[in-house]
Amino acid sequence: MKQLIEFIPLLIFFVLFKTSGIFVATGALIITTAIQLIVTWFIYKKIEKMQLITFAMVAIFGGLTLVLHDENFIKWKVTIIYGLFALALLISQIIHKPLIKSMLGKEMTLPDNVWLRINLAWTVFFVVCAIVNIYIAFNFPLDIWVDFKVFGLLALTLLFTFATGGYIYRHLPKSPDDK
Repeated sequence: MKQLIEFIPLLIFFVLFKTSGIFVATGALIITTAIQLIVTWFIYKKIEKMQLITFAMVAIFGGLTLVLHDENFIKWKVTIIYGLFALALLISQIIHKPLIKSMLGKEMTLPDNVWLRINLAWTVFFVVCAIVNIYIAFNFPLDIWVDFKVFGLLALTLLFTFATGGYIYRHLPKSPDDK
């Protein structure tokens, strides 16, 4: 349910981009992301920091896109969000307190070196996504960038999540019954 709620603003952005253009889609993205936060609060009585950061970036860069009537600001939003995620993960890596462990460590136990590898892998993943977003945003038509933003980055994230899950599975403690 939570993942569905998080996907709705992106889906609305995509549909409105295809039917009404980047500026209507951007305005809708700002509004639906704000509504998403409100709905999340009412359902879960909690809002994650990542959701607040994402909303702030949507509001700032979406607002600049609308006020200045320049689509480049909304294109930068994706890269800046990924850059912030990568920076947070990198800092946690440097101080040997992997952010990934703090998010998933309650559900599973893994050796610290495995958490550090996963944390570093996600840091690199976000950096690569940020760079690829910039390349596509400023070297291809707007339609291609929107398709990539909505479907390409989602697909890459899902694939990387599955790969991470496979890596985690290999390192989960084995019970005595598993031989």
